Amino acid sequence: MITAVAGPITQRAELSILRALAYFDIFQYPLSEGEMYHFLDCHLREDELRLAIQRLESHKLIFKFDGFYCLWNDPGIIKRRVAGNLRAHKLMPRAGRIASLLYRFPFVRAVAISGSLSKNYADAKADIDFFIITSRNRLWVARTFLHLFKKLTYLAGRQHNYCMNYFIDEQAMPIAEQNIYSATEVVTLLPVAGIDVINDFFNMNRWTEEWLPAYKPRLEVASSDRQFAIKSFLQRLLASRIGDKLDDLLFHWTTRRWRKKEDRGLRNIKGRKMNLVTGKHFSKSDPGAFQEKIVRLYETRVDQLTNRLAELC
Repeated sequence: MITAVAGPITQRAELSILRALAYFDIFQYPLSEGEMYHFLDCHLREDELRLAIQRLESHKLIFKFDGFYCLWNDPGIIKRRVAGNLRAHKLMPRAGRIASLLYRFPFVRAVAISGSLSKNYADAKADIDFFIITSRNRLWVARTFLHLFKKLTYLAGRQHNYCMNYFIDEQAMPIAEQNIYSATEVVTLLPVAGIDVINDFFNMNRWTEEWLPAYKPRLEVASSDRQFAIKSFLQRLLASRIGDKLDDLLFHWTTRRWRKKEDRGLRNIKGRKMNLVTGKHFSKSDPGAFQEKIVRLYETRVDQLTNRLAELC
């Protein structure tokens, strides 16, 4: 039995590994040993990690194929991941160019790649998702400019490359939802523009270290801040009370518009119920309450794995 050999540190390591794999198992995404280490919820030495991996493998709680670990004895999941990594590699340069373009819009202070692409994965119908930080009290002006531009991308069938799903302004940089989903999404953001603001954002969300203490946000890929003439002109033009009133107007108008969509039960092209969670300083798309579903699935899966591990003790 495990308790006959394993001490408290090894048991803690085993549970941490199972929790890391359980989260990514929801997305059918096996992890390499290095990735597993970064997504642990506690600090471990490499020898502690490897010993725990060996023990979990020996008890068939985890499986290894081609250098990747998963919870199922199914090598097909590895092929899916590798194919997704290749697609992500091809999409990344385009995502970087688009993020740099979005940064040129008025009141946009920082842009980062988010979603599955920030985790180096893209399926056959992948969107390119972006996380955007705007100037204080100008989120709705910035968002409106960006979404008016996105309307033009429908003409070329490129709208999937411009999924601006999450906006915050500089007044709302600490993320309110503190759970495994939010922590993973925050730390895996891939900054492209606005490095100073992104750095402030990460510093204001140090709570993620309670969930993922070994993961270090990637700042080295971000470009330095740049100024653009048209952007600067429009920002000066709307820096007055007129800009304040316009931002309030666009906030209330957009919120009412989305509430009507929700009341009508409209769904997006992926079949998910349309849902936009809004506030004066944030805007986030959450079709079908996706975050809550992921957290519930994760907690259920962790409970199951914890019980299986306990049965071996």
